[in-house]
Amino acid sequence: MKNIYISFIFVCIASFAKAQDPHFSQFYAAPQQLNPAMIGVFKGQYRATLNYRDQWNSILSGSPYRSINAGFDVRVPVVKEDYLGIGVNILSDKAGLSNFSQNRIHLGASYMKQLGGGRYRSNNQYLVAAFQYGAGQNALDYDNLWFSSQYDKGANAPNTALSNGETGIQATTKIYSDLNAGLMWYATFNENASVYVGGAANHINGPVVSFRTTSKEKLPLRWLVHAGGEIPMTEELSLLPAFVYMQQGKATMINVGTNFRYNNHDWREVAIRVGAWTRISNKLANAVNTDAIVLTTFLEMEKFMIGLSYDINISKLNIATNNRGAFEVSLIYSQPESRKKSSVNCPKF
Repeated sequence: MKNIYISFIFVCIASFAKAQDPHFSQFYAAPQQLNPAMIGVFKGQYRATLNYRDQWNSILSGSPYRSINAGFDVRVPVVKEDYLGIGVNILSDKAGLSNFSQNRIHLGASYMKQLGGGRYRSNNQYLVAAFQYGAGQNALDYDNLWFSSQYDKGANAPNTALSNGETGIQATTKIYSDLNAGLMWYATFNENASVYVGGAANHINGPVVSFRTTSKEKLPLRWLVHAGGEIPMTEELSLLPAFVYMQQGKATMINVGTNFRYNNHDWREVAIRVGAWTRISNKLANAVNTDAIVLTTFLEMEKFMIGLSYDINISKLNIATNNRGAFEVSLIYSQPESRKKSSVNCPKF
């Protein structure tokens, strides 16, 4: 009976989230997924990112919530100290027993307008405007679902051989177009001090994502604001605080916290980050609750940065999950600039 109860909870959550976007606890390590205006905002010539999230695996063994995000962006000079960023981002998300999946690909471009500073100065200010345009498709596996009309009262159990009584339902949605836009301002003061603030609007065109041929259910607008920066404490230690507020339909989420960064300043540029974050949402009972405590650690090695995090579930589901939440890993590769004139001072995220 307990397993049936737990499965019912997660099926309800999947149904609630069917027209919402997946999220990453390491949101700052998935730049294009967070804000199109982060295209081109990095130290280097080009950047490749990969994010993987596995949630509820301890409960839904074999059918966890899995999210994979991959991005690539490059920055090129245009006029004076302004730059153009070009990026591609791919998202694949699969959730629960129904194997509900969302797959999207976006192409994006950003324009980085210098507001202050200079090429050879450590202090810079930039205003970045960007957009993304792409396509997506959602899918469901109906073989793992049963409906009320398939309940056999005599056997006191579901019988999937019976007709589900549903008509006009497709296994996939139509391929839809998707438009996102973002804006961000940042300032760097030296190598270890910076500040940034930004915002984004996703699904501006309201793409139709219904599985029913007679329905026009749309993917709700997702908008967000985020901010952060780097605060130097000593020559080796600095803080990287950040927060993001998201709203999509009736769902809201806040993720706030900080990473501590230690850099020994050796020639290999090795640095270590550790941090803690709090996520607050209204996903359960339509009330605001603290959803999880997220513990993070990152290792920076020259061109690579590897991040690991774990969500400790402290929501009302913690009885079923025994406080176990999500595991997440991020990998970022940044190719150093080959030409001095293409170098841009950017915040650390």
